[in-house]
Amino acid sequence: MTVWESARIALRGLRGNTLRSALTMLGIIIGVAAVIILVAFGNGLQRFVADAFGPLANQIQISKDQGGVGAKDLTDADVRALRDTARAPAIGTVSASVAGSAQLQLAGGGSYRTGISGVEADYLDVSNRELLVGSFFDDRQATGKAKVVVLGPNPVASLFGGQAGEALGRDVRIGRTSFQVVGVLAPSGQQDDVAVMPLGAARSYLLGGGDVVDSITVRAVSTDAVPQAVEQATAILDQRHGIRDAEDRDFTVTALQSLLDQSSQVLSFVTIFVAAVAGISLVVGSIGVANIMLVTVTERTREIGIRKAIGARRRAILQQFLIEAMVLTGIGGIIGILLGIGISAVAGIVLPQAIPDFPPPSVSVGSVVLAFGVSLLIGLLAGGFPANRAARMRPIDALRHQ
Repeated sequence: MTVWESARIALRGLRGNTLRSALTMLGIIIGVAAVIILVAFGNGLQRFVADAFGPLANQIQISKDQGGVGAKDLTDADVRALRDTARAPAIGTVSASVAGSAQLQLAGGGSYRTGISGVEADYLDVSNRELLVGSFFDDRQATGKAKVVVLGPNPVASLFGGQAGEALGRDVRIGRTSFQVVGVLAPSGQQDDVAVMPLGAARSYLLGGGDVVDSITVRAVSTDAVPQAVEQATAILDQRHGIRDAEDRDFTVTALQSLLDQSSQVLSFVTIFVAAVAGISLVVGSIGVANIMLVTVTERTREIGIRKAIGARRRAILQQFLIEAMVLTGIGGIIGILLGIGISAVAGIVLPQAIPDFPPPSVSVGSVVLAFGVSLLIGLLAGGFPANRAARMRPIDALRHQ
């Protein structure tokens, strides 16, 4: 008997017991579909994180180490030293900032407490932020301590009912000084609760601090140059702060690329974990397949005896029942693949509309191949014992079976 003949007999047997075959395949279908769907959601989340934070991969944050005894502040002189391309060729841009908090008040009433960021004119490029409406202040306004402010989405939502256009040109009292709103930041999910103003204005009217800066944002000339930029920035600040031992550093240099790599690794582990949990249903389905194959062998004992009596070899009997088990799980795997891809596709259309910024799932070829391969392997393993049992039957014993 050829493989194709065995497959035809297997399909005929499945059609003869449609309900039993469908219930047996159900566990395989659910397991395969669950693996594909959960991996697709994990892939979508990883892609969302990569798209959202990928542009910041060459960004480096420098801040004062608050735990150090006698730690020196970061200053404008440090910023100028980092901008020296002769000493730091891997560093592209350097931007300083100061931070605090203050109460925002409208002349006609309404107040909101938010974070204050005093930044330089290149803030949008360095932080990869965009404006929803309006414009950002330029170098002249930044150095001239202009009383202008760019509001984040949260203050606009509280003070202007979320109408960004109404905020433009309005005067907002921050502390004891009135600032004119010249722009509104687009939502980013990070640092949306903020009012951004020129560094000089923040120092002069709100936060003080002289030439001290709270943090320095550095962007390497490329993602590949991040390690060199970190080394060069660290060496410059070590020299300026008189640091001889790395343990005595009064500042920290953090490359966002390393944080992104850690986040990606964690998300990969989570995706593998949930896929493994979904795989439990495949294990349950394999038990169902093994059980049904044992029942099938019992029901067809006399058929096995007749076939062996007229010359069927042990290999032919073994092949017959193995193919039946693999056809059963193979069909279940194909249906599960179609179901998993279909649900993922529908979710990719519906969920982003129902939940803004929801990362759409992304089906990977690897998960489909793996899920289908596992389903076939289950058929091979779950059908192995019943098939071997059928092949080892003695014809006389099988013919006597009632």
